[in-house]
Formats: sequence, structure tokens, C-alpha cells
Amino acid sequence: MALNDLLVSLVDAIPALPIFTLISAQLLLLIFTIGIYTIYFHPLSHIPGPLISKLTSLWIYYHSYIGDEPALIDRLHQIYGPIVRVCPNEVDISDGNALNPIYVSAGGFGKAPCYANYDIDAHPTIFSALNLAHRSPRAKAVLPLFAPASIRASTDVLEECVERFVERLKLEARSGKPVNVLNLSRSLALDVVSAYLFSESYGGVKEAGEELSASRFVDAFVAVGRFFYLPTWAFVVAEAITARLYPSTNKVADVSIARVEGFVGKLVEEAVQGERKGSYQERMLKAGVAKDEVESQCKDVIFAGTDSTGMNLGTICWSLVQNPEQYEKLRREILEAKEATPDADPQTLPYLRAVVKEGLRVSMANPTRLPRIVPSTGWTFKHVFLPPGTIVSCQMYSLHFNPTIFPQPSKFQPERWLDPSAEMLRDHIPFGIGTRQCIARNLASANLFMSVQKIVEDDCLRGASVTRSSIERLYWFNSKASEGKIELVW
Repeated sequence: MALNDLLVSLVDAIPALPIFTLISAQLLLLIFTIGIYTIYFHPLSHIPGPLISKLTSLWIYYHSYIGDEPALIDRLHQIYGPIVRVCPNEVDISDGNALNPIYVSAGGFGKAPCYANYDIDAHPTIFSALNLAHRSPRAKAVLPLFAPASIRASTDVLEECVERFVERLKLEARSGKPVNVLNLSRSLALDVVSAYLFSESYGGVKEAGEELSASRFVDAFVAVGRFFYLPTWAFVVAEAITARLYPSTNKVADVSIARVEGFVGKLVEEAVQGERKGSYQERMLKAGVAKDEVESQCKDVIFAGTDSTGMNLGTICWSLVQNPEQYEKLRREILEAKEATPDADPQTLPYLRAVVKEGLRVSMANPTRLPRIVPSTGWTFKHVFLPPGTIVSCQMYSLHFNPTIFPQPSKFQPERWLDPSAEMLRDHIPFGIGTRQCIARNLASANLFMSVQKIVEDDCLRGASVTRSSIERLYWFNSKASEGKIELVW
């Protein structure tokens, strides 16, 4: 009877409570219920991870924004093991055995919706497209340009770009001032991409300024990585707020963007008029892609090719300066090979190949998770079941810096690649892996091999020293060097 009286009194009291109190109580109850569900009853409740990862994705969004998310997730793997729940519906795996089923087998799992945040001017690019039927004809149209045989047939185009770069590097070295080799490496990468793919060099190496005119354009796309994992609607809001908060930064970027768009617009228009036969833009147009989308696809390949290859080459130069014994060993190999076979393919030189592979490992141009969606059948990895719709990923940061696979992982050690283990080769994914790996990987590799060979052959790095003991980076989807610089001084 007493209990019945208590319940009646509580019900009678409800109308007297302020509406705000009632709504707040309901919201708290809802949040509490959702929290209990995600922690104890969610299909991923059996996956280990910190409590916060089971409750919300906001913490990952924050760490992605400040640029330390890959390092954070790597620490989680050290605590919880190779399979970690990083968000309520997201799992990251640090075991290289997961690469093949996620990214390779039967075409791999589909890309997560967040890749659409890299669409350009509302156009899905070859990189960002979620719909394979949309991507396939576009990729097929330009794929012949990236075949090794096609690149070898245009070696003279790449050599001309590299020659200009080396002369500019020598000139800058004589100035006595710190030389931003990242900026020069970006300039070379842009010239190679544009000269080879678009049939006209951008002319970045020839520019007299301290910063490549296209750099702010590239950096604007790099900055997208701060918000990469956000739902598309939230991404749009975040970008709008950022533009409001930093108007001066956007004005500087707008000048660079306009410069690149003018360059691309001219080349696409010339292709429309029947010029630039066989070029990237002409092949896209012939495949039936609309002119405005072709411009977006061209901007995408400029961004990707300039940023990643620039970071790779800049890091290799810095690492060779930090390791003079390795520099001398590489120079001996290059000079001996030139004397024996002047026209030898640089990719056949064992130690040069080791230096480039190690440079790709430590530079980690794309260090973060590569999220995919578990298909409708679900997926079991090492007795752990992930239900359909789970976002699953591996990240380059954890794979490339795994001390079990790569002892002393932070050390630049090309010798490790002279006799690599199967696990090293499996976990080395500088261009991604599977059918969605970087479409321009062969062009990027050719650029790196030719550039490093010429830099070392001409002894460009002798007498150089670093200005910092390490390369500080923000780890967004694309890594960003602190202040946009990797500096050497002679």
C-alpha cells in the first residue's frame, strides 16, 4: 500500500515539474540507455578498447583534427592488442594479415562514406569515388598512362624535370641560407605530374619565390584530412566554420587555387579543341566525362602527386644528410653502375632501391586509417567476428612502425631491405594496397628513383646539415610537415 501511494504521488508531481526539467531528464535517460547499449550490448561490445571509444566518435574527430590520431591508435594497439574498437562502430587492426581480406581479396571491402569528403567541386574523383561503376570508366581511360612501359617510353620528360630540379637545388645550396627541400621536392613532383600527364609542365621548379605557387592549393586539400572521418553534413559545417575563423588564410589559399584552376582550365580547354592528344585530360574527355568534371579530376591528381611525392623525396634527402655513411654507400653504387652501364634503370640498383623503400616507409605520406565497410556477410578475422556495416581499417603508421616487423622502426635503415622478410613486404604499403591503391604509384616511383639517383650522383647533399633533429609532422590523412618545411643548410 505504501509503495502504491508513493507511485501515485510521483505521477501527481510530474505536471508540476518544469518542462525543461522533464526534457532534460528524458535526454539523460536516452543518453544513459544508448551508453549502456554501446558498452554491453552492441555487436562490437566484445572488441577491446577504451571506454570512450565505445561511447562516442567525437574523441577520434578531435585527435584527427589536432593531427595525432595515428599515434594515439598505435598506443591503443600496444595496450589492447591488434584488434581495437576506436569508435562505437569502428575497428582498427594492426596485424598485416588483415590487409589482404580487407583491401585485396575479391576487390576488397567498399570504401567508407567519409571518402566523399575528398570529392572536388561535388565530383567524385578516381580516389574518392564510392561507386565502382562511376569510377571504373574514368580509371580505365587513364590507366595506360601509368603503365611502367608508358612511363619508360617518356623517360626524357622526367629526366628534363629532374635536371632542372637538381640545378635549382645546387643554386639554393650556394645561397648559404636554409633550403626548404620539401618545397623544391613538391615543385619537382608537380612538374613531373603536369609534364607527363597533361603534356605541359607547370614550371614549379623555375619559380623564383620561396614557396611554390601551388603549395597553398595543395595544403588546402591536405587540411581536408583534419575532418576526414566526419559525416559529410558535419564536414561541410566544419569547413564553413573554419573559413569564417581564418579568413586571411583562405584569401592566400584562394590566390593559389585560382592559379592552379587557371592552369588546369587552359589545358582542358585545349583538349576540348582537339589538342593535347593522349594526355590525361584528353583521355577523360574521350571517355565521355564532362569538361567541368575533367578539371576536377586533374586538380585531384595534381594534389595527390605533388603532396605525397614531395613529402617522400624531401624525407629521403633529409635522411641521407642525417646518415652520411649510407649516403656514401649509395653514391658508390650509383657511380659504379654508371661506369659499368650508363643507361641502367635506377630501379635495378639494390641499395638505391633499399633507400627509396626505406624513405617511403618512414615518410608515411598517408599515415592514417584507410576505412572500409564490412560486407553484408560479415567478416571473421582470427576468430573475431565483425558484423555487416562495421567500419574496419588498417593504418600505415602502425604497420610501418611495428618493431616486431621493423626493428628500431624510427631509424632510417635501408639495409633492412636488402634481404626483406615476407612480413616486411606485406606490411609496406606506401601507396595503399589492392584495387584502390594509388593509381599513380608507378609514376611516383619513377620520379623518386630518378631524382635520388641524380641528386646523389651530382653529390648535391655533400656538406649539408639538418636544421632540426627530427621532422615534425601533423598526421592527418596526408601528413603535413611543421611549418611546411624540411630544411637543409650547406
